[in-house]
Amino acid sequence: MNTSAQIETPTTGRGRGRRFAALVRKESYQIVRDPSSILIAFVLPLILLFLFGYGVSLDTTQTRIGLVVEQEMPLTRDLAAGFQASRYFSVSLGRDRRDFEDDLVLGRIRGIVIIPARFAADHAAGRHPALQVLVDGSDPNTANFVQNYAQATVANWERQRLEEDAGRPPAISAEQRFWFNPELTSRNFLVPGSIAIVMTLVGTLLTSLVVAREWERGTMEAMMATPVSAAELLAGKLLPYFLLGLASMTLCVLLAVFLFGVPFRGSVAALYALSATFLMPALGQGLLISAATKNQFLASQLALISAFLPAFLLSGFLFEINSMPTVIQWITFIVPARYLIPSLQTVFLAGDIWPMFLQAIAVMLLIGCVFFALAARSTRKRIG
Repeated sequence: MNTSAQIETPTTGRGRGRRFAALVRKESYQIVRDPSSILIAFVLPLILLFLFGYGVSLDTTQTRIGLVVEQEMPLTRDLAAGFQASRYFSVSLGRDRRDFEDDLVLGRIRGIVIIPARFAADHAAGRHPALQVLVDGSDPNTANFVQNYAQATVANWERQRLEEDAGRPPAISAEQRFWFNPELTSRNFLVPGSIAIVMTLVGTLLTSLVVAREWERGTMEAMMATPVSAAELLAGKLLPYFLLGLASMTLCVLLAVFLFGVPFRGSVAALYALSATFLMPALGQGLLISAATKNQFLASQLALISAFLPAFLLSGFLFEINSMPTVIQWITFIVPARYLIPSLQTVFLAGDIWPMFLQAIAVMLLIGCVFFALAARSTRKRIG
């Protein structure tokens, strides 16, 4: 009787399935036993999320300035009250600019607004009165902010004076509306962006460290000598970290919504589709780094330099890409986080915009395929 059909060989589908399941179980047990994996996957994301949620803010409010009123009169006191009532300034009053010059030099204040003694007289004579604004140019962004909002405060005060004198509102008024983030809170787009930074660390850094450890200990070569194919081995090692990355992302999203109060207007399907796609280039890059270095220290350094720093600096997370030099703008096209961060911010703040998401998914898949192809080629060379 022919019983060959009942024999499981390494090439049968059932045999490959059992081998793959064993590889996944083995890698999962190793993750549970390794404290560093749990630290990178769950503790480090919590620290980063709290830093970006509470420690990092792009909201320029309560900027400290010195306000010099050289001659107190009802008109100048009224203008000074306009500065004091602004939520953008924390005002210290004085009568002479020399009272604040040392504070400006030492960085205790960011600017000095001077209402000159002739301000009221010029205003009464119908001449256009002038103010002087001294700012600390060592921080150009804050200096521009102080200058622009000082001008806006004066313009708003002057408009109110004209309304009071005319006894009626102006014929034309502008009403501002801010879509998606009406409170203009930087946390609402920093926290979703930080989730991409966390997934970069989990996907690239953790994968490169773990696989490099296998190369250092020689277990990778031993496993490659078994009937397990290279594709099965790599897939079996990466699948647990893929699921670990999604679990870390889920934890970050729950904290973003329920702890930081970031609105979530999109769908869970879009969130997981984008995140799962992003993990492809992240895991592929980690695998490529580990195969090229075979050393945990080198792998960690390369992962930080080639994955974390570009995701942090060249993705539009903190710095506008359009304001970068043209050469750097071209480099950003190969940074996967460039496509995930705006997509996550859109999912949270605007909702599902699938044409945008599908384009980002296609580019991230393409980058992931390139990384996996390079990693497979490097692995074959190492084994060969």
